[in-house]
Amino acid sequence: MNEMSLTQHFWQAWEKANGLAPPPKPRQSGFYMPAMPSMGLIRALDMGWWRCRRRLLFRRHMLPLLAYGDQMACETGYSRDDILWASQLPLKVDAIHALETLT
Repeated sequence: MNEMSLTQHFWQAWEKANGLAPPPKPRQSGFYMPAMPSMGLIRALDMGWWRCRRRLLFRRHMLPLLAYGDQMACETGYSRDDILWASQLPLKVDAIHALETLT
């Protein structure tokens, strides 16, 4: 894979990750069902799964660019240190959003 196709692949993956919208809030039920889990729990599970998917996209497409050297990382607009910093953030923090706020 040459450098041009790598950067194109990166930007396509970046757009895919940004297009991954957070899950909608669950609807409030008009009646009470004792066996139904709370809406807060359902929302927490949905958001946790969404964060996990974004983190997997980050690791799959962003971290391999570091193997190609500093030049490839700079072509994406982020420095090598910024990418490493974002990869070490806690799982509760969205690494893609954290990189976007740096610039």
